[in-house]
Amino acid sequence: MSRIGNKAITIPQGVEVTVAEGNEVTVKGPKGTLTKKFSPLMTIEAKDGQVTVKRPDEEKHTKQLHGTTRALIASMIEGTEKEFSKTLQIVGIGYRAAVQGNKLTMGLGYSHQIEMDIPSDVKVEAKDANTLVVSGIDKQRVGQFAAEIRAHRKPEPYGGKGIRYSDEHVRRKEGKTAAAKK
Repeated sequence: MSRIGNKAITIPQGVEVTVAEGNEVTVKGPKGTLTKKFSPLMTIEAKDGQVTVKRPDEEKHTKQLHGTTRALIASMIEGTEKEFSKTLQIVGIGYRAAVQGNKLTMGLGYSHQIEMDIPSDVKVEAKDANTLVVSGIDKQRVGQFAAEIRAHRKPEPYGGKGIRYSDEHVRRKEGKTAAAKK
């Protein structure tokens, strides 16, 4: 029994949800519009200020799809009402980032600058040289782009240098010299 799939999603004020043929869900909100096509196995209904997702049978695959479909629709509604964002911290001497137009330029200790094109549905803001905020209405696109930025220099456990999420805890390790002093 999918507990998440059985929960009804309340549609907030100012958000409009429409379900078209073939389970294509369109969510319009103050921040933008998202459209996604879902499996034809699910029955999606939007009425009386709520969205409900129902499954046809009790097979394992259908139960999994039920909870996933409901969670994706809830994320679409939340994203169009208020944007998703991820904050990245750049830690290291000489490490910095800057946004110019639709390009993100990062100096991460390599012999060259790293330039990335910012996707049209994602916004990147450089609060300062060491803090980036990635935001947008699509939760998956925001998380994916933040992960692509982080992949250029993951935080290392000895010096703590690299790009990390603001809420990420990097476990630090002792170096070789710590063992020699004993």
